[in-house]
Amino acid sequence: MENYARITATASYVPKLVVTNDDLAQIMDTSDEWIVSRTGIKERRIATDQNTSDLCTEVAKQLLANTGTTAEELDFILVATMSPDYLSPSTACIVQGNIGATEAFAFDLSAACSGFVYALSMADKLIRTGSKKGLVIGGEVLSKVVDWQDRSTAVLFGDGAAGVLVEKGGKAPLIQKEQLASDGTRGQALTSGFRNNQSPFAAELVPESEELTMDGRGIFDFVTRDVVRSIGKLLADDLADVDYFLFHQANSRILDKVARKLKVPRELFLQNMDRYGNTSGATIPLLLDEAVANKTLSLGSGQKVVLSGFGGGLTWGTLLVNL
Repeated sequence: MENYARITATASYVPKLVVTNDDLAQIMDTSDEWIVSRTGIKERRIATDQNTSDLCTEVAKQLLANTGTTAEELDFILVATMSPDYLSPSTACIVQGNIGATEAFAFDLSAACSGFVYALSMADKLIRTGSKKGLVIGGEVLSKVVDWQDRSTAVLFGDGAAGVLVEKGGKAPLIQKEQLASDGTRGQALTSGFRNNQSPFAAELVPESEELTMDGRGIFDFVTRDVVRSIGKLLADDLADVDYFLFHQANSRILDKVARKLKVPRELFLQNMDRYGNTSGATIPLLLDEAVANKTLSLGSGQKVVLSGFGGGLTWGTLLVNL
């Protein structure tokens, strides 16, 4: 029986405005050399008149158009984001309304840079339990939450969205192995959009802070120590069979260290952060769509790919996917 989930299409959408490191050097104390040497990032896309739901809607429209799928055929829409338009309605519900997916339920999943991995895991289980077709999208407009006076964070992030169409009909499990994890005790290492109780009955009014804050060293150590350890355990018997690794695009030095620790050739770790920066929940699907477009990966090929996200929460998640 062909009841497993399968990815049948990928798509992506990024804003038109390209902001280079030299552009940033005009508004803050930084330089191209400083940013590239520490992160590998050379430029990023920045939204000027679009919000997260706009980017995600464009991805949804592409996925439908490229596969001849009607919006009414969708059973679900999942959007992974840490920069939604609103707390309510969800970005996914806005997308559902924009494309007319009248039969789909829709919700956002908040797991920061692990969000797409979490959402794809959720979609796989929805297909196994009765759903037939749905969209999984990672989308961010992080330019609206970063502190543009803080060069330690502002230079890292960009805007964009990407996603996949997931359908019933796979002959083998889409997800061969998975691990999803979190550690809320270290949540303060990356925060965004703090909202305090501002009612007249609140015991104490603490100033709100919408801007993103990050302990860069703490996150680096968390990934290269804890995340690598968990990946090594999960894939102990599978590393030699993996065709490519699609990791969250946070920092090229992180990928260098992860590759060394896992004893995997660095060239198997695909990378595009130099052109898009860190787009949080969108980085992995952006990388996936790019790899499919340039024929590095082929849907339905049976290639084994590792998707791994890590970041705010703290959260991390790894999937061994059979394309």
